[in-house]
Amino acid sequence: MTTLPRGSAATGHGPVRRRRAVAAVGAVSAGLLVLAACDKPTPMATVTVGKTSKSAEAECYEDGKAIDREKAEECTREKAEDTISVPQGETLRIGVDPEIADEGWALWINGQQVISPLKKTYYAFQGVDLFAAQQGQSAPKELNISVVQQSGEDVQGVWNFKLENADD
Repeated sequence: MTTLPRGSAATGHGPVRRRRAVAAVGAVSAGLLVLAACDKPTPMATVTVGKTSKSAEAECYEDGKAIDREKAEECTREKAEDTISVPQGETLRIGVDPEIADEGWALWINGQQVISPLKKTYYAFQGVDLFAAQQGQSAPKELNISVVQQSGEDVQGVWNFKLENADD
């Protein structure tokens, strides 16, 4: 049995409780500060060939606001991080987040728009030989493709992927 008078044992814990409360408030504040410093993730685009998929966040994206056309074209020329190997005649599948599809997106190859904007979250380019030789040029070994979110002439985002000719 304790020899302390009734209630005396509890009074010694006041400073400990205050320190714990201050530490908890400090931890919550630090967590909120870290979250506030984080960038909001961009919508994702994914390219799939056969059983291989690569996803990417935007190379250029201003939270859905229009990007200057010249800057957008510059963004399409940025090198992608990952490479996906494409055999001749293989289906190229592209998937985009709904917020990209809502505005519309187009496929650009090596900085040039090759299709009109689509408003689909998924599209398959079947049996396309991306690495065919063009008039007077040899067949390319790799291509930079871009998913470009655009509404009319306004560009809102650019996602880049590098394709490599698997038949070389």
